[in-house]
Amino acid sequence: MLAALITMLCALMIDPEPGPAILAVVLCISLSRSQLDRDVRGRLEAAITLPAVSVAALGVALLLYRAPWLGAIAFVGAISLSIWLRRFGPLVRRAGSLIALPFAVILTTPYVPTTRISHAMALVLPVVVALLALFWVTAFHLLGRRLNWLPPVGTSKEVAAAPRTPSTMRPMASTRMAVQMAIALSASFIVGYVFFAERWAWIVLTAFIVGSGNQGRLDVAYKSVLRVAGAGAGTLAAITFTIHAGSHDATVVALILISVFLGLWLRPLGYAWWALFVTLALALLQGFEGERAQHMLALRLEEIVIGAVIGVAAAWFVLPVRSTGMLRRRIADALAMLADALDPTTPARDAEDFVSALARVNSVAPAFRASRLLTRRLHVAQPADWIDTLSECGAPAVALIHRSEKPGNVRKALGAARQSMRDPTLIQPTLEKLRDSLSETKTDQSR
Repeated sequence: MLAALITMLCALMIDPEPGPAILAVVLCISLSRSQLDRDVRGRLEAAITLPAVSVAALGVALLLYRAPWLGAIAFVGAISLSIWLRRFGPLVRRAGSLIALPFAVILTTPYVPTTRISHAMALVLPVVVALLALFWVTAFHLLGRRLNWLPPVGTSKEVAAAPRTPSTMRPMASTRMAVQMAIALSASFIVGYVFFAERWAWIVLTAFIVGSGNQGRLDVAYKSVLRVAGAGAGTLAAITFTIHAGSHDATVVALILISVFLGLWLRPLGYAWWALFVTLALALLQGFEGERAQHMLALRLEEIVIGAVIGVAAAWFVLPVRSTGMLRRRIADALAMLADALDPTTPARDAEDFVSALARVNSVAPAFRASRLLTRRLHVAQPADWIDTLSECGAPAVALIHRSEKPGNVRKALGAARQSMRDPTLIQPTLEKLRDSLSETKTDQSR
């Protein structure tokens, strides 16, 4: 937030119009989350990517202003490309992630021709703002690591990606998600332009939010509920504020910055918080006054629901990623990492890969646990039980990895658990046996 504030003030000194200042804030947030600034190679890539993204966002905003259908095509292409790039490794994936937020913001802050600087400077300004964002984010991250507020580069858990195994899915998951997003955004633009000519932007924005971070059909459905609830609450809060407090520029700007800070701070606790506060900030950017605010509440919620339905439908029916199949693959990867770590021929045991793979399993746990609450009485296999049992294996498994003795019966139970991934009916009992064998090993060691 310090980097965003200083970059925003620099942008306002160059051009008092709000557009560059808003771009400064979202570029700082995107760069911070991408962590490209953590090493020299990443900074060089960010120095190329950020200006390109800024200029592209400005160009798409201009197209949406003057040629809406061409702007829609460019917007869909840019967002879909950022998702498709995930197939090329973590560095390119992080660079692609810089695209999403600046493009999402132009939906709610339409392009306004500049009147205070020359046209030549208006073309150069996005590049200047991007480089300022890179400078200040890098400076504050380096300062944070120097003061031990941030972990050193080598121990950053967010950077330590889980090991990748060749995908057997055809098309690949990144391609499927890119196609899903393209279909969802295209449908949103068509529905918005044809039936909601003055109110299309929030339909597109919600479809984008719902489809982001797709981890299977169940995950999309679950997160769509959270995102719609968060977005609805954020819109309600913004309109309620404007009804009672009116439009005071300084107060609105302060509330926007506080909302962005709270969204970043609370995002690890759940995406609904991010959706709530980002929607609040975006709604405050647009502003509402008097009775119009009350009227806009129902309209905004209608747009959010329509966009969510389009996003979920695209994820559910267009090249869908089966949630249970995805979970079985992630569990299999975690068990494979555990087997490698417990291999007697391994010269130095390391639990990091297993912990990372286990974290990827746990990242989809909320959706499966919500499904378990709704389907418990149907007496069907509950994948949430697989996650819970595997999570119980985590601590004793890590302890065993760090000890020097042979794993004994654990490897036999582990082999059975890995074999069971082919038959869902066997997964739970074999995981329970693995958990019990790990617990017995821990008990023997304590004795």
